[in-house]
Amino acid sequence: MAPPLHRTSTPPAALTAAQFDARSADPSEAPTAQRACPPSRRGFLGGAMALGLLGVAAATSGCSADALASGKTRLRYWNLFGGGDGVNMQAMEAAFSKAHPQIDLEANTLAWGAPYYTKLAMAGAGGRAPEIAVLHLARLPGFAPGRLLDPWDLDLLGEFGIHSSDFPDSIWKRGTVDGKQFAVPLDTHPFVMYYNTDIAKKAGLLGTDGKIRTITGTDQFLDVLRTVKRTTGQQPITFETLGPGCINPWRLFSTFYAQAGGTVLSADAKRLTIDDAKALKVLTFMQQLTHEGLAVQKTDVGGAIALFNSGKSGFFLDGEWDVSTFKSNTSLPFGMARIPALFGPVANAQADCHSFVLPHESGRGGAPNRAAHQFAAWMLKNSLMWAEGGHVPAYSPVRDSDAYHKLEPQSEYASVANDVALDPVAWFAGSASAMWIDLGAAFSQVLTGSSSPQQGLDQAKSALRKLIATPNPFGGAAA
Repeated sequence: MAPPLHRTSTPPAALTAAQFDARSADPSEAPTAQRACPPSRRGFLGGAMALGLLGVAAATSGCSADALASGKTRLRYWNLFGGGDGVNMQAMEAAFSKAHPQIDLEANTLAWGAPYYTKLAMAGAGGRAPEIAVLHLARLPGFAPGRLLDPWDLDLLGEFGIHSSDFPDSIWKRGTVDGKQFAVPLDTHPFVMYYNTDIAKKAGLLGTDGKIRTITGTDQFLDVLRTVKRTTGQQPITFETLGPGCINPWRLFSTFYAQAGGTVLSADAKRLTIDDAKALKVLTFMQQLTHEGLAVQKTDVGGAIALFNSGKSGFFLDGEWDVSTFKSNTSLPFGMARIPALFGPVANAQADCHSFVLPHESGRGGAPNRAAHQFAAWMLKNSLMWAEGGHVPAYSPVRDSDAYHKLEPQSEYASVANDVALDPVAWFAGSASAMWIDLGAAFSQVLTGSSSPQQGLDQAKSALRKLIATPNPFGGAAA
C-alpha cells in the first residue's frame, strides 16, 4: 500500500488540470506496474496539455497491428487496480478473454490516483481514448460528461442483460447526467469496521451467531470500547490519524456526519451547507476517542493495519479492501461489520464506487463499442470474484446470490450498499481528490490534538471555499 502524495495547500485557479490533480492521491489500492501496451507517461510528467495528448496518442495507437491482423475486435481497457484488487482484476480479464476469443482485450493498469485520472482526462480530451475504463463514481462530475466521456447505450447494455433495476437506485442515479448514463457501477467500497473475534468474545460482545452485536449510539459505543480496553489493557480501536496525504479522518467524519443528516455542499456545489452544530458534535466525539485513549492517537494507515493484524487491537476502521491482508494472516481471528449507527437511525458509511465509463472517442461505435458494452456486462455478472477482495457488488443479482452470502466475512456488511454516503456532487470530490486530502488534513489535526474541533471545522470550511472558487480544469458537462 503506497502512501499518497503530501499536500499542503489549495491550488489557485490558474493551475492546469494535471498540476491540480498531481496534489492528490489515496492509498486504497497500491500502484502497480503497467501491463500490455502501457500508455506513455512522457506527456504527463510536466502536466502540459499538449504533451499529455501526444502521450495518449502514442498509448492508444501502439497495439493495433496484432488485433487488425488477427481479425479480432480490439478492446482497450484502462484501470487503476494494484495489490489484491489487481490480482483479482487480472484473473477476471483472463477469464473474459478465454470466454470471448473473438475480442482482443488490451488491459492496461496505470498508477493509482492523480496520474491515472490525468491520463484518462487527457485521453478523452484528445478523442483517442481506450474503449472502456474504470472511474470512481464520485469523480464523475469532474470528468465533463459529454466531453471527456461518452454515454452508455442502455439498449445495448440491455441486450447483454444489464438494466438499471439491477442496481441500488442511489448509486445508479449518481452515474446519470442530464438524462444520460455515463457511469455503470461495478461495486461500492465503504468504510467498515473490522473486529477481532477472540477479543470481542472475551469482552462479551458477540451474539449467539458469533457476530458482533448491534451497537447503537455514541454512549454505547464508548462503553464497548472501554470494556475492550479493560479486557486487553490495550487501546481498543485504531484507524489512520496522520501521515502524508492522510484521508481516513475525512472518511470517518463523513460517515458520522452523514448519519447525523448533515450535508457539505449545495446541490450545485457553489456554496457550503455545513451544519456547524452537527459537525462540531461529530468532531468532538472523534477527538474524545483519541484523548481518552480509546483510539490510537498518532498512527499512519500502515501502522494501524499492522496493529490490528498483530491481534492486539479490538477494532480497526478502514476500507473493506484490507480484508485480503487480514485473511492472509491465518492466525488472526476477525470479522467485519458495518460502521455502527452512532449519530442517527441509519448506519450510513462513507463510500465510493468503482464504475465503468466510456472515455470520449471521435466516432465511437461499431464492434469496439459493442465489445465495451459486452465486457462491462460480463464483468458485472461475474463480479463474485471481485467481491472476494472486499468490495460489495453493485449488481444486485450477484449481491443477492447464495454464493455471495456464503462469502465471509465479505458479505457481512453487504446491506450498506443501500446506505452509502457518497461525496458531494462536485468536480473536486471523490477518491484521490483535492477535497479528501484537504479535509483529511484538517480533521487529522483534531484527532491528534493539535487543533480543537472548532479550529478543524474552520480549516475545513476555508479549504472548501477555495475549492468552490477554483474552476474545474476540465470544464463542465457538454451542453
